[in-house]
Amino acid sequence: MQTEMQDELSGKRLVILGLARQGKALARFAVAASANVVVSDKRPADMLRPELEEVSDLSIEIVLGEHPMSLLDDADVLAISGGVPADLPLVSAACDRGIPITNDSHEFMKRVQATVIGITGSAGKTTTTSLTGAMVRASGKRTWVGGNIGRPLISELDQIERNDLVIQELSSFQLEQWTVSPPIAAVLNITHNHLDRHKTMNAYTESKANILRYQRPDDIAVLSADDEGADNLSNIVAGRLRQFSLELPVEDGAFVGQGKIWLRNSGREWVICDVQDIPLRGRHNVLNVLAAVVLADSAGIASDSIARAIRDFEAVDHRLELVRILNGVQFFNDSIATSPERAIAAIDSFVEPLILLAGGRDKDMIWDEWVRRVDERVRVVVLFGELAERMAEWLAEKASAGQRSPMVTRVMGLADAVAIAAEMAQPGEVVLLAPGGTSYDSFVDFAERGESFRRLVRALPE
Repeated sequence: MQTEMQDELSGKRLVILGLARQGKALARFAVAASANVVVSDKRPADMLRPELEEVSDLSIEIVLGEHPMSLLDDADVLAISGGVPADLPLVSAACDRGIPITNDSHEFMKRVQATVIGITGSAGKTTTTSLTGAMVRASGKRTWVGGNIGRPLISELDQIERNDLVIQELSSFQLEQWTVSPPIAAVLNITHNHLDRHKTMNAYTESKANILRYQRPDDIAVLSADDEGADNLSNIVAGRLRQFSLELPVEDGAFVGQGKIWLRNSGREWVICDVQDIPLRGRHNVLNVLAAVVLADSAGIASDSIARAIRDFEAVDHRLELVRILNGVQFFNDSIATSPERAIAAIDSFVEPLILLAGGRDKDMIWDEWVRRVDERVRVVVLFGELAERMAEWLAEKASAGQRSPMVTRVMGLADAVAIAAEMAQPGEVVLLAPGGTSYDSFVDFAERGESFRRLVRALPE
């Protein structure tokens, strides 16, 4: 258990922006730590009934409908939940006043006594985090997995013991405020993403880099040797650099050769398993496996436990998840594909003819490569959501340039997209939900969108 001592938040006035999953967890922790807690959410009370009920037992102040500047009066610390924009006037004012900015994952990391494996990247975080957790569990070691997935780990801080292992998925939003880094940290890749929040690739990369920036000389950094964005961070690595690659045999880490996953450590190399043992589709998932192999090995997990976890691993929800086979047509849910790069990775996971369901909301992304791959690989594109019109225009530009173009259909929403796709699909084809855009035009998050897709597909008549 954590050492009993007065917490640094004791007696402090902590203002938390956002009464969602992370905000609630931090509020509960902070009250237990004897902080004076104020939670503010821009949503009105009638939109927050479940959340308000959940914190009704806490002695906290709640401000709804706005984030007034008066929140900063006598504030000692400001915490930002993941969904709250970091460029709010209130946040800028807090910085001007010298009020420290934090979040739940940062507060957890400052206090946890167990070894933490931190994982970030533009794509693949959840699969890599879940698989690393499975490898650690297979060894019999007490394991905690959370952060950007599952329960906020600060909710479980008092249960985590020094000899446990923690695997923490971290988004760029969470890492913005960090001034501490985990002893084992991975950056899987850095591609254009979340520029609607970070504005520039430099700002986005700087946020990701915080997972490495505060490591010590005896810590371990794990970077992709195949991704330029991740590889460029090697110059800030303070300790041991380990890598993973599909393209070359790295000196220290994991790589693919002769159809096998190899691991190199301390001048030795050995086979973990065959690539064909990986039960997940796609090149990107082989990279996720390689990353997890290096992370688990860096934490001292035996190779037999690593290999067993790979063979037994099942796809995480909404990530190339086979929902149904109907009349010879496979329906796959990859609602997590909230960027062009993720959608391309999903498309490239199949050799079958594709009917692609695409759309959602843009994040100021670059779509040129997406258009090219859709032209090359997709038979029918069914477009929905805010992005539909622009996607149709991009594809039409390719067609007018005399290049091959798929059949394009625009519909109002996901329900219509599923219905049209089911009508047009032929035996042997794949209907793939890989939107490319975020879900926020119609859904709370990608998971709600994926669950809606599941229901719609399962409801299709035989």
